[in-house]
Amino acid sequence: MQIAVIGRGNCSDEEYAAAETIGRLIAGNRATVCCGGLGGVMEAACRGAKGGGGTTVGILPDTGDGNAYLDVVVRTGMGHARNIILVHSADAVIAVGGGYGTLSEIAVALKMGKPVYGLATWKIEGVMACAGPEEAVSLAVRAGRLSRPSRSPRGLGGSA
Repeated sequence: MQIAVIGRGNCSDEEYAAAETIGRLIAGNRATVCCGGLGGVMEAACRGAKGGGGTTVGILPDTGDGNAYLDVVVRTGMGHARNIILVHSADAVIAVGGGYGTLSEIAVALKMGKPVYGLATWKIEGVMACAGPEEAVSLAVRAGRLSRPSRSPRGLGGSA
């Protein structure tokens, strides 16, 4: 399962702390953190996931290396267009704060029918406001599990 964590590259201390907790909790649920690969909320989520023994994927807008906590770096050179790839790669989305880039990711997620959970983010129809990181991750993990078909050989109709 892949959960996108979205938010500003330049965030507040409170947003950073929340995103770091979110990353750690996602890792604790054996899910992968996907993000835009840069600083701020994205770095914090990756830092938390790495601290929790998880895996991180950064889908970068440029051809750089991204933040120091990325396991997988996807260099797109696509600028903001990479937001579509990021959201499409996720089973659920958690938004922490955010500006217009975050708003565009939320809009794409909602258009695609992806569940979006938010902490102090845009108050728009379709975004479920959460009281804290624990609630956001719990709901995102539940939604992600419901959206993923079994990948076991038996679940795919094959023999074991």
